[in-house]
Amino acid sequence: MKRIWTGLIATLLLSLASTTPSFAASNDTHAEAASPIYGVTIPHGYRKWQFVAPAEEADPLNELRIVLGNPAAMKALEKNTLPFPDGSILVKLAWKRVPSAEFAPASVPGAATTVQVMVKNSKRYRDSGGWGFGRFINGQPADLAQHQTCFACHQARVKNHDFVFTRLAP
Repeated sequence: MKRIWTGLIATLLLSLASTTPSFAASNDTHAEAASPIYGVTIPHGYRKWQFVAPAEEADPLNELRIVLGNPAAMKALEKNTLPFPDGSILVKLAWKRVPSAEFAPASVPGAATTVQVMVKNSKRYRDSGGWGFGRFINGQPADLAQHQTCFACHQARVKNHDFVFTRLAP
């Protein structure tokens, strides 16, 4: 199983290096579009941030997902620092899973689906555990209903880990 994950991650990272999903371009053209409730925007330059981990989720979406972290988030993850310091930002990218034409057991990124952003600011987001949330589809914020579920889900499941699901991949 570990070998399969390693192969999938390597395939995904190689594909990322050679492709530009639609949300990469939308980062600059829609950077000021802010999420409802939290006012979070897609951060400039996030595609150059470090890889944190894959984000495989048990859901019917059939997506490949990875999480990237800005320098403040990476430092906290590397040192196992909780709570995350203000200024930490995590970005989850998702694509439809497409079978690889070259290697049947592997998948490669297809169409981009979402960019999800978490921004740590303990004063501004006091009522949501210090985190602001943004979910973007084609560079535009998802609807209000999708944002209303962000904190509730994190609070119910990972309150003891500063509301963050992601762990640094070894």
